Amino acid sequence: QVQPVESGGGLVQAGGSLRLSCAASGNSESINVMGWYRQAPGKQRELVAQINSGGSTNYADSVKGRFTISRDTAGNTVYLQMNSLKPEDAAVYFCKIEQRRGLYSYQYWGQGTQVTVSS
Repeated sequence: QVQPVESGGGLVQAGGSLRLSCAASGNSESINVMGWYRQAPGKQRELVAQINSGGSTNYADSVKGRFTISRDTAGNTVYLQMNSLKPEDAAVYFCKIEQRRGLYSYQYWGQGTQVTVSS
């Protein structure tokens, strides 16, 4: 199994930047998609950005041009660089890792890291 280990959340002023990291511990072979989701109080969890093993990325419209997702060369760590943060970006950010084993794909979630943006 894979265990996503997140780091990098915190408190930042509006307009500031944060960088989130998520490292895959455990059996990190055959990791396909790595992504970031967020959930604000009273709202559903939503996709922020994701990147597959080929480097293709997908972003939520609300973060395009401000956030950048990247992956290390080993493919085991994913980063989310968040610039020009807005109060509406405040949420718990979760890392999700999809791993392919045989015919099946498995999803693993991190415990989440809090991002707070003060206005």
